[in-house]
Amino acid sequence: MEFTAKEDIEAPIDAVFAMLSEFETFERSAIRRGFEVRRVDENAPIGPGMAWDTVFQIRGKTREMHLVLKRYEAPTLMRFEGHGKGLDGTAVIELLSLSAKRTRMSFHLELGAKTLAARLFLQSLRLARTRLEHKARVKLAEFAKNLEERYTRQA
Repeated sequence: MEFTAKEDIEAPIDAVFAMLSEFETFERSAIRRGFEVRRVDENAPIGPGMAWDTVFQIRGKTREMHLVLKRYEAPTLMRFEGHGKGLDGTAVIELLSLSAKRTRMSFHLELGAKTLAARLFLQSLRLARTRLEHKARVKLAEFAKNLEERYTRQA
């Protein structure tokens, strides 16, 4: 299953990439939302190889996933790979400078199943695809607006 979305952000590409690289902020945000998040390599510098172990609930079932930052190319690209019991995923965040103060953020998520149970789970997501895509686009728009506000406060 694949999902793609784009949002334009009123901030320079370097500022957007710097805000996206604040991984501790995202860890705390995930914890507030009920996720268990543990950074595997706490003292490693920001870059490829950073990893997290996560535990979360989806559709009433507890899922565990090991997440690794595979590519980190400032200021344009971050690629994450996740592996869990029966489920693999890849998330790519790409940034494109549209002007000195405007950046396009593209998000691409791809999920794949290794087991029958995971295939059934992905099939249930496919059946609800339109609703899930709408909710994800709304959340991404809110996230982009948040980044713009943070940049405005910092500037």
